[in-house]
Amino acid sequence: MPITSLPALALAQKLHAGELKITEVLDAYYAAMDALDGQFNCYVLRTCEHAYARAALIQPRLDAGEIRSPLAGVPVAVKDLICTEGIETTCASNMLRGFKPPYSATAAERLWAADMILLGKTNMDEFAMGSTTETSAFGATKNPRNPAHVPGGSSGGSAAALAAALAPVALGSDTGGSIRQPASYCGVTGLKPTYGAVSRYGLIAYASSLDQIGPMGRNAADCAALFEILKGADPRDSTCVAHPNTPATPVGQLRVGLPAEYFGEGLHPAVAAAVLAAKDALVAQGATVVELHLPMAEYAIPTYYVVACAEACSNLSRYDGIKYGHSAAQAESLRDTYILSRSEGFGMEVKRRIMLGNFVLSSGYFDAYYKKALQAKSLIQRDFRCAFEGCDVILGPVAPTTAPRLGESLSDPLKMYLSDIYTVMVNLAGLPALALPCGADSAGLPVGLQLIGRPFEEATLFAAAAALENLN
Repeated sequence: MPITSLPALALAQKLHAGELKITEVLDAYYAAMDALDGQFNCYVLRTCEHAYARAALIQPRLDAGEIRSPLAGVPVAVKDLICTEGIETTCASNMLRGFKPPYSATAAERLWAADMILLGKTNMDEFAMGSTTETSAFGATKNPRNPAHVPGGSSGGSAAALAAALAPVALGSDTGGSIRQPASYCGVTGLKPTYGAVSRYGLIAYASSLDQIGPMGRNAADCAALFEILKGADPRDSTCVAHPNTPATPVGQLRVGLPAEYFGEGLHPAVAAAVLAAKDALVAQGATVVELHLPMAEYAIPTYYVVACAEACSNLSRYDGIKYGHSAAQAESLRDTYILSRSEGFGMEVKRRIMLGNFVLSSGYFDAYYKKALQAKSLIQRDFRCAFEGCDVILGPVAPTTAPRLGESLSDPLKMYLSDIYTVMVNLAGLPALALPCGADSAGLPVGLQLIGRPFEEATLFAAAAALENLN
């Protein structure tokens, strides 16, 4: 089997047994990028020099039997909004072209402490605002399953790199589905962890109450291994807490919740059929099905976009052309600097969300929109608390359709926003959710299912996913 076809844990075993050297692995991946990434545009930056320097440090430890983690020596792709010290981090935006952070994100530091190696920074929707990876200042990423289609977003570069065998594992971030939806569209696996399970220190913020860094891989075991490295309290992030490591509920004892609202109008029949077949597979292994309701589901999209855009306009106010980032060359006054720098630096989708955020926070509209959205968010959280009184996991689709064609969603922002209908509730409630492939439509495009769990019960999601994978 080619090196680039090996799942991450299998690759690690060969590295730890001395059957492969890290430089051989890096050579194979960079050769694959040379051959394929011009077609898919998964990476915005290859960190070759950094990777080979790290390999020279780590290889002697592996040779001596000093194995710092189950993924020691394994390369990883990192979404381009996770700060890496001295390595350009742009959020796929002209606003941050050339920006080299003076520090690394906690998530990145934990990768280095586990002796993992950075392959490169992956493409994304600008400032994580989008569902297709078409809003990137570096050009659109294409879906390796069918290059005429989008890979999803905003972590589309990470998902596409996995699908194209251009990375064994990757980091993404998820604010309203940005790990799970591209994982679904590209036929890979991705976890949106419980809010607070993984540090956000060094994650360039979109919406701080919703953002989470999470692992992406070719299977559930690789994701679980990467999550073990990432999770845990961080004194630099007051929202991050120690993970309680709740044991997994065995599949034979699993109560699977099926929300009626996730299987109604708008769901493509091929997606529904694939997800329900996965439900039947769990039942065949002893799980029971519980039908339930999430009454606030119909309000999820407006609630999410009001909250997310309000936080985004606040977070992005720091990009003023003064401290760092793009500064307009033609500015003749301080006012010009602000206006021109932001006009030139931000793309259209980012501008749209900044304007929406400023509107819902403005005098006269704050109570009508933002305050009501916070109240709806609380009711969404209540819906899930009630649902989990009768079930252990909730099963549903990730997206209402398979991957749309390039250009379709970008020309219709409302359509793009509605593609997040099944994912945004999870972020509003702060819950963990795992996306994994469960079949394909008639055109061969992957279908993804979503398993939603109680807070900090990621282990149960991984166990259920492994049970489904074992049937394939």
